[in-house]
Amino acid sequence: MPGDMSERIRSENDPRHLLLVEDDAPLRRNLIRAFEKAGFAVTAVGTLREAHEQAADSPPEYAVLDLNLSDGHGMELVHTLLDLRSGTRIVIMTGYDSIASSLVALKAGAVDYLAKPANADQIVAALLGGESSRSGNEIEIPMSADRIRWEHIQRVFEQCNRNVSETARRLEMHRRTLQRILSKRAPKS
Repeated sequence: MPGDMSERIRSENDPRHLLLVEDDAPLRRNLIRAFEKAGFAVTAVGTLREAHEQAADSPPEYAVLDLNLSDGHGMELVHTLLDLRSGTRIVIMTGYDSIASSLVALKAGAVDYLAKPANADQIVAALLGGESSRSGNEIEIPMSADRIRWEHIQRVFEQCNRNVSETARRLEMHRRTLQRILSKRAPKS
């Protein structure tokens, strides 16, 4: 109904509610300042547990989630946020970028997947539906053999629901070797 008072129109002074889940405190503080300048009302937490509590209390319109948190995996929160509020726009950030995890994030409902260090402008553009962080004008550089191996391991790891033992079995690799590989950053392209 057009005149319904429950229908709320956003004014320029009405901030958008954003949930920021980042366990790196200095980065979290910087992002809070940048998002507030961009007009968001920011709720920032450092753990998956706190994020679940905040989301249950007040489902956000927007969310920026770190992929690897001290108490879990940021992907665990995507479905929860979308169940609580179907239109939530979610951006995943990670320091361990891989094609496999980006595909999993996008299929789960995230609107974008950004490798750290992503600047606040890129994140805001992704949240608001602007240009994707990946432009079509970039020159494609073939991946190195180490990067291809890394991507394959990450893809199998995601297919095994991040179960190290099952991934090691499928890759016919010792579990400790796989753990060492997974704890390292992705090799350069």
